Amino acid sequence: MASSARGSRTEPSSERRDQILAIAAHLIAQRGYSATTVRDIADEAGILSGSLYHHFPSKEAILQEILRSFLTGLRERFSAIVAEGLSPRETLDRLIAHAFHTIESKPDQVGLYQNELSFLGSQPGFEFLHEERVQIEELWIEQFREGQRVGDFRTTVDPAIAYRFYRDAVWSTVAWYRPGRGHTVESLIGNFLDLVHNGLLAD
Repeated sequence: MASSARGSRTEPSSERRDQILAIAAHLIAQRGYSATTVRDIADEAGILSGSLYHHFPSKEAILQEILRSFLTGLRERFSAIVAEGLSPRETLDRLIAHAFHTIESKPDQVGLYQNELSFLGSQPGFEFLHEERVQIEELWIEQFREGQRVGDFRTTVDPAIAYRFYRDAVWSTVAWYRPGRGHTVESLIGNFLDLVHNGLLAD
């Protein structure tokens, strides 16, 4: 019975933590990290500021958990796509599609990361941002290199430059894409891949 009681207390606490993380991600994405206070997060969550510290020791800890979970999940999914063993072209298409689906499903986390990376990258406790970013970058660049090796992609383009063009074009979409306002995520992916595969100039 004691074990069951502990389990029943842990589950709501975990759910509450998830709620707080989602609220914090939304507020920080909208207002910025520096402009968002612990009180802002607590007020939005409907609790006292002091109660927030029962779940997280600091605002920094909240942000670390949001970003670590987001980037780890993203890297693991990208790695799983690569592990499927498809052609470089098919793999790149799948990576791009997953990135757009992530923008649709986690716009706050994507926006937060996009907006705060340059600041947080130099802050103690956020070293993992660089580590995760490098692993993701290497994974994508290797697909460009492999595509060039097997003849899927032209060899006149620097893989690192190609990655940066694709990365910035895809992830910056979070600033303007709003589901339900014209395009679905699938039509967005279709337009992007059409440009990737066929270019813009008519024959």
